[in-house]
Amino acid sequence: MRRRLFGPAAATAALGLLGTLTLTGCGTSAGTGSGTTLRLVAAEYGDTAATSSKAYWDEVTKAFHDQNPDTSVEVKLLPWTDVDREVTRMVKDGDAPDMALMGAYSDFAVAGELYGADELLSVSAEANFLPPLSEAGSIGSRLYGLPWVASSRLLFYNKSLFRQAGIDGTPKTWSDLKADAKALKSAGVKYPYALPLGPEEAHAESMIWELSNGGGWADSSGGYNIASDANVQTFKWIRDNLVRPGLTGPGEPAAFNRQDAFDAFLRGDVGMLNGYPSLSHEAARRGISVGAIEMPQADWLAASGETPPTFGVADWMVAFKENGNREPIGRFLDFLYEDKNLEEFAGRYHLLPSTVTAGRASKDTTADGTDAQFLTALRGAQLYPVNSPSWLSVSDTIKRNIGRAVAPDADPKRVLEDIAEKARSAARD
Repeated sequence: MRRRLFGPAAATAALGLLGTLTLTGCGTSAGTGSGTTLRLVAAEYGDTAATSSKAYWDEVTKAFHDQNPDTSVEVKLLPWTDVDREVTRMVKDGDAPDMALMGAYSDFAVAGELYGADELLSVSAEANFLPPLSEAGSIGSRLYGLPWVASSRLLFYNKSLFRQAGIDGTPKTWSDLKADAKALKSAGVKYPYALPLGPEEAHAESMIWELSNGGGWADSSGGYNIASDANVQTFKWIRDNLVRPGLTGPGEPAAFNRQDAFDAFLRGDVGMLNGYPSLSHEAARRGISVGAIEMPQADWLAASGETPPTFGVADWMVAFKENGNREPIGRFLDFLYEDKNLEEFAGRYHLLPSTVTAGRASKDTTADGTDAQFLTALRGAQLYPVNSPSWLSVSDTIKRNIGRAVAPDADPKRVLEDIAEKARSAARD
């Protein structure tokens, strides 16, 4: 998940989601004289000094050191645009951190560079992760990517724009979505359905659509299935029914990024788009009345009575073997994943905690029903195939190319086959 916070109120409260803060810094536990000092490289979740994750890490590492005077933790914060690449460089240079909070883990696990969760956490802590997240964090039957915080996606619709367009009810199928988008366009809405297939996060938007047609980036065995018949039909439908009729707004979807879509939604220019908890909170703060539903299904799938998975994303905590600090790393991670510490971080950024017990507490204390909706969706979610080796390079290829599949004159099959060939090449490398 790439982080971005919205607005001054969110900054003041240190709330929001998904940022691109370019500062780096350290949260350091007190008393780093004798004993072990662990190094954690973590992605920055804020976009200003007021919303920086530094305050959280300063607090939690100090609390841990107070209980474990022989162990200190130094935290280096990096922007989401840099963290995966920088950690990869550190590992290649023989200077791996003890831990990293980042967007992927599988390449390190396959290379034998990571501790498994069974070497680090108590049995109860390892069993506490939400099943879809634990599954995505595992290779074979062993958990390597410890899910930290997560998010699911729901289809947001602007209730005021729906009323203005004379739309009653909410879309259940793709045909419904198309009909609602046509009504919104007739009512003068700039982006009836916002389709962000620019390189910022196109692999997410496209996977949401694929799942709602029985597809996805990987098959049931975990292998890439990028150019499947279901995926080809998905992008043909989007091209013919949304893009060509002008129901996705001005410009090409391939040049329209997620943040562009979110900004337009917060201006009241978008009828429908896929969003996550932070956006709904910021929309409410700005007085925009938002409804949230699961993504409508392809007509054939809705008629079949089958229920496709929702879409979810997570960030991953990993522990490297290089420095041999398994025992103190395990103590710190057991402490870090205590409900109060995980809830504190998730609450700052309107994210979903990754564990059953912290999620239950979050659902019980949420101020409205929206966060509970997202948590319910997360429990039945399918995530990116992050446990497939080469996902970092494959996902980058998808992000930079999938938007071409819905251009008015595009051949979706050819675009998907080209991406699939690049994925096969990355896997061979």
